[in-house]
Amino acid sequence: MMTFKHRRALAAALIGLTLTGTANLAHADVKDYEFQLVEPTVRTGPNTVISVRLINKTTGRPVPDAVIFATRLDMAPDGMQEMATPVTPVPGGEPGTYRFRANVSMAGGWLLSLGAKVQGETGTVENKLIIRAER
Repeated sequence: MMTFKHRRALAAALIGLTLTGTANLAHADVKDYEFQLVEPTVRTGPNTVISVRLINKTTGRPVPDAVIFATRLDMAPDGMQEMATPVTPVPGGEPGTYRFRANVSMAGGWLLSLGAKVQGETGTVENKLIIRAER
């Protein structure tokens, strides 16, 4: 039979293991992730490909397998938010790199807005990136 002292010691040990075990399972915060442009300048045209990299800012490593669910490309940097164009995902590329095809019809500043879910994290990674389009 287990004595009262042994039960208390066992309970304390289990609580200690539980607390240290959950500390190791903590994930990064969605603020630790960001999108970065692979190239800040693109050419105008109907099939312009824009590449971005999703990285973990604390490790500097690319983040593969994110689910990108929100994309928007418009000319907000040049004061023309209403001039938006559809953005289509393009397969392929390196892990952690995401590519999109769009009709970049004019030279100037374009704003790419992205929203993504990173596996294992709660919350949404949201970034707005300014791209320069040239003829």
